[in-house]
Amino acid sequence: MANDIRICDKCKHMKIKTALSKLQKLAPDTDIKVGCKSYCGPCSRAAFIFVNGRYITAPTEDEAIEKAQKYMKA
Repeated sequence: MANDIRICDKCKHMKIKTALSKLQKLAPDTDIKVGCKSYCGPCSRAAFIFVNGRYITAPTEDEAIEKAQKYMKA
């Protein structure tokens, strides 16, 4: 079963190009969706990734990706 991973292209705490590359390495079989997630309050304060029904937030892109790994399906 594939992962459902989504990232916001408006997030000021993440660089889409690098985040997308890192996430694709972690979940190569997943089609990562990029676009506004209407999560603007938390998005303006921290990096976030939507993974399999959960919003994962962290101060930096790398920390968010690290935290998101435990919610990804193998």
